[in-house]
Amino acid sequence: MATDMQRLIGTSEDDDEEIEMDVKEEDDEDGDEEENGGDHGNASEMVGIDGGNGLVTAGGDNSFQQQQQFQEQVGTPGGSARRCRPLEEKERTKLRERRRRAITAKILAGLRRHGNYNLRVRADINDVIAALAREAGWVVLPDGTTFPPRSQGQRPTGGNSAVVTPSSPVPSQPTPSASIRGVASGYRSSLEYNTCQTKGVFMPTPSPYDLSSSSRSQTSMVGDGELQRDNQPLVGSGSMDTVHEKQIIDLPCRLSERDLAGTPYVPVYVMLPLGVINIKCELVDPDGLLKQLKVLKSINVDGVTVNCWWGIVEAHAPQEYNWNGYKRLFQMVHELKLKLQVVMSFHECGGNFGDDVCIPLPHWVAEIGRTNPDIFFTDREGRHNPECLSWGVDKERVLRGRTALEVYFDFMRSFRVEFDEYFEDSFISMIEVGLGPCGELRYPSCPVKHGWRYPGVGEFQCYDQYMLKSLKKAAEARGHSIWVRGPDNAGTYNSQPHETGFFCDGGDYDGFYGRFFLNWYSKVLVDHGNGVLSLAKLAFEGSCIAAKLANIYWWYKTASHAAELTAGYYNPCNRDGYAAIMEMLKSNGVSLNIACADLNTLNQLEVFPKAFADPEGLVWQVLNAGWDLGLPVAGENALPCLNRVTYNKALDSAKPMNDPDGRHFSSFTYLRLSPLLMEQQNLREFERFIKRMHGEAVLDLQV
Repeated sequence: MATDMQRLIGTSEDDDEEIEMDVKEEDDEDGDEEENGGDHGNASEMVGIDGGNGLVTAGGDNSFQQQQQFQEQVGTPGGSARRCRPLEEKERTKLRERRRRAITAKILAGLRRHGNYNLRVRADINDVIAALAREAGWVVLPDGTTFPPRSQGQRPTGGNSAVVTPSSPVPSQPTPSASIRGVASGYRSSLEYNTCQTKGVFMPTPSPYDLSSSSRSQTSMVGDGELQRDNQPLVGSGSMDTVHEKQIIDLPCRLSERDLAGTPYVPVYVMLPLGVINIKCELVDPDGLLKQLKVLKSINVDGVTVNCWWGIVEAHAPQEYNWNGYKRLFQMVHELKLKLQVVMSFHECGGNFGDDVCIPLPHWVAEIGRTNPDIFFTDREGRHNPECLSWGVDKERVLRGRTALEVYFDFMRSFRVEFDEYFEDSFISMIEVGLGPCGELRYPSCPVKHGWRYPGVGEFQCYDQYMLKSLKKAAEARGHSIWVRGPDNAGTYNSQPHETGFFCDGGDYDGFYGRFFLNWYSKVLVDHGNGVLSLAKLAFEGSCIAAKLANIYWWYKTASHAAELTAGYYNPCNRDGYAAIMEMLKSNGVSLNIACADLNTLNQLEVFPKAFADPEGLVWQVLNAGWDLGLPVAGENALPCLNRVTYNKALDSAKPMNDPDGRHFSSFTYLRLSPLLMEQQNLREFERFIKRMHGEAVLDLQV
């Protein structure tokens, strides 16, 4: 009988084995309903898609129901009894299971063919529900967590399609910003977005007493749940059909973009890989790099950016510099007539997110650190961080008779002398001076090696003997020697603001001691930046110099801005923490470089809504703080950027819309050169991005 049924259904032996496992699992789950001969067809659950194409008629199931059912009691060693299902009953269950799978296979095949749903071959009901939820505009994570694409207080939007009832507001045509945000949360890439099929939107047939669709006021949900009415046509350029007295409107899937033709020219640089120069100061894979540089030149990239690592050039002994690998690299770039930006990297590479190589500080510095670990930043638990030197040793002669500032100056002066010819013809267009971890002017408050994970507030880094000596001096000058300490209620690396007494609303950060400590802590940061940049101004006289600020955007929407405070940016909601930094940069004639120009606040809220992050708000504050003082501002992407959505976000930051003063980035650095960027589709999209940064017209602009 089993062979006849298999021939009838058309399933394989592998399918039978899978169904057999399902039948065995059902043996222990059948109860009184089985004894009464009830039909289990309605109670069974869909367990998977087998892919079989066999058809089963209803009569086949009824013939089995007419057969007599019997049960056998089998004794077990424990004295309990278990029913053993006869072969005919198991085959009936298999037949019923095959029918369910055949029906579901047809449903999924129709969804794949006509609905453009990307479902796997062995999809199950969870895949179908997830696809439908994503189609409705919801976010479905791999573990099944489902939530609306915007904050909980707002009504979830329906992406590119919606089912509209007479009592629901009519979906409005998206504005450019809303369109970009919607795509970022609903599609993995711009390619997936642009190739998606249009979906039908059912709308009720209008009553003869209703206003015409062309004059009807359009209602949509915007902002914090408020209603917005636009006197626009009910439906845009999509086509309309009528099916069963309902109108079907096909809404085109389009990403609204700004026309940047004729806008100011913003140079685009590409950051070279971190390990382009190895620890022996040798150029890695020069032939492969040359091919990639030629490709970049062919798509009109203006130049490249490279890190000059202190730990490579001055690795073995003080004031013994090895520039050999950089000489060969610079010559290669110069021959291709590309520009060059150079980063003076006085920090360690490795141990942070995105680091794929390990470049420590110079060996002779590490030797000093083994006997005097206080030359490194130290947290409250006494853990030292060798990522960079503590700012407490800027003026302490602890580095073989030199201060940290003197070490930095000697390194920069050696570079200037070694590559003097490249400065004369403006081949080196900018020098970015590293001022802390990751080259950014900030404290290493969020070290991954010490267990920090996003979105922890981090910890204050002021517990080495030299920083504590500076704190003691400031407290005594204030007349409060009891304040010679760091906050004892600021939590740990992964604490959240409300869990601490220092960062919570109304916490000690805004008390007398808190304001004193944070003023001192941030002043040390500004003084360090001023000391290094004033020396860089001497070493690179006449050249463009830049300094980079960090993008500490989590907890930005809280009162204390806790993560910024531990990083050294005294920027709570009642104080502008970046004004003093901008004044220092302006006094040294230094440009500002900021990251996270590509990040979207709504995306951050979807990924981790409890972090109260606002990268767009942070960028806007820092941009205006710099531009208000007339500082040139350069930008770079914070995360890998390969699709049109993130490129458009970077363009919006680089060229703000409707700025009455026409302000824009002085340059943009793309992080970073990789084989993935060299793929044809990604390279084509990057070339399009470059054209728009240059103010050129593109043919496929979607407006």
